[in-house]
Amino acid sequence: MSPAQSSALGPVARAGVSGQPRPRVSFEFSPPKGPKSEESLWEAIRRLEPLGPEFVSVTYGAGGSTRERTHRTVVRILKETTLKPAAHLTCVEASRAEVDEVIQDYWDAGIRHIVALRGDPPGSLGGAYTPRPDGYQNATELTAGIKAIAPFDVSVGVYPQIHPESPSVDHDIEVLKAKIDAGATRAISNFFFDIDGYLRFVDRIRKAGIEVPILPGIMPVSSFEGLSNMAGRIGVEIPAWLANHFEGLDADPETRKLVAASVAAEMCARLAEEGFSDFHFYTLNRADLVYAICRVLGVRETLPTTEPKEAAA
Repeated sequence: MSPAQSSALGPVARAGVSGQPRPRVSFEFSPPKGPKSEESLWEAIRRLEPLGPEFVSVTYGAGGSTRERTHRTVVRILKETTLKPAAHLTCVEASRAEVDEVIQDYWDAGIRHIVALRGDPPGSLGGAYTPRPDGYQNATELTAGIKAIAPFDVSVGVYPQIHPESPSVDHDIEVLKAKIDAGATRAISNFFFDIDGYLRFVDRIRKAGIEVPILPGIMPVSSFEGLSNMAGRIGVEIPAWLANHFEGLDADPETRKLVAASVAAEMCARLAEEGFSDFHFYTLNRADLVYAICRVLGVRETLPTTEPKEAAA
């Protein structure tokens, strides 16, 4: 295809031009709450596994509320799939000794990657955080604690639109520096929709001398109402153009899926053109939109699907 022909295409179409490098992807899942949600989770895992992600992460509920379910899920992924699981871990509502026990349990089970996060108070996403006197005070201390126990690969979080409790972007960047100095090897961003703002944020990170990979967090929108509620609690701006796309679709889930896939695919294709080669998807335990977006990015099946096994009692 000639340069003139390529320039006439949009980002999504250009992403499909042959010869484009294959990006690296990773997926986030949540531990199931019951048998039905466990079935849905494993359907998503089996559907996305053949894409050969760099890793898959499993969240840790506020206040450690899903501790056992998170542990059980990551260990099952390790044992029953070809995937490399990463366990989320937080500081909330636990002593250092309790958290250290979880860390050691993960290492003993064969888990080698932890996503270290400060965490939110129980039942209060984005609420005010009060550390326990006998606990890890923040994600920087948690990262150092993890590395002191075993040589884990440690990922940390970053807010491209400023952390809700932060005084400034510069403060956020200083915190990120501290987490990397403590041993973190990559940062995963919260979801966002302002691409230009994200690019400016990453540029400031690079100018500050931070060279670790910064993975853009991509959340395909399945429920605009749910997204708006979540975004409002953690300070993520929802642009007017996105709200316009979903206006009047409350009772039309199939069209919402098409719009969501289109928006996320264009975001990813644009970021790929800006030089990003790693993408982290918040799957919400559903595979269809994420699978379609990965196809647009040029991610194809590289692994066979493993045969499902009956979960241990």
